[in-house]
Amino acid sequence: MAVQVVFVHGIRTSASMWRAQRETLDAAGIGVIAVDLPGHGTRMSEPFTLDEAFATIDRAVRTAAERGPVLLVGHSMGGLLCIEYAGQTAPPPVAGFVAASCTAVPRGLALRTYRTLARGFDALPDRGMGLTNYVLARTLPEHTRSDFGAGGYALDAQDGALAQLARLDVLTALARIRVPLWFVNGQYDQLRVSERLFQRVAPHAELIVIPRTSHLVSAMRPEVFDAVLALAVATIEAGAKDPVW
Repeated sequence: MAVQVVFVHGIRTSASMWRAQRETLDAAGIGVIAVDLPGHGTRMSEPFTLDEAFATIDRAVRTAAERGPVLLVGHSMGGLLCIEYAGQTAPPPVAGFVAASCTAVPRGLALRTYRTLARGFDALPDRGMGLTNYVLARTLPEHTRSDFGAGGYALDAQDGALAQLARLDVLTALARIRVPLWFVNGQYDQLRVSERLFQRVAPHAELIVIPRTSHLVSAMRPEVFDAVLALAVATIEAGAKDPVW
């Protein structure tokens, strides 16, 4: 049975952020499901709740698992949610996991600071979209530049979603994950803050730091991120217990 990939997006964005990866995987004949979390993308009118976020991931994973072993891929908030999901006491049917741009514990001062900054941007006359577009235009290649916003920006869900992340116990969940695991961070990613801690908690995980990228690793250098996915797919296909480099 062929490996199936389930993508979970980060905060504010939607399934559209994975367009480049979906095209690559589609061309390789690999099945893909990219979800929209509650309050995001096609579900913008819904409230964001952790329960429905986990239910969304679970539905996608179990649907994909009917067709083959599942590679779960989460970015930023989506990565944190996937850590909690994959690290349940009763493990879900996940055969491998790529956790991108999410090596930070969502609690305490760091989370409060992030929420304060997000509220400040949201208070701007254009809700910070001018600055967002300015940064994307200067950091992303033209062919991926529109992907993060193509499904709309979930500005109304952002603060509530961030507040709920404090309920996650990602380190406890991370310690329970036994499948092949890759942490993928941009060289200049602000969420590398707990990178070493995450490696200590999950010593079997491989850390991949993509040079000349920040938080939006999948869009800044999509060909490199695609190569990571190819490695993960090959590892699962080979049935290896540990990643081989």
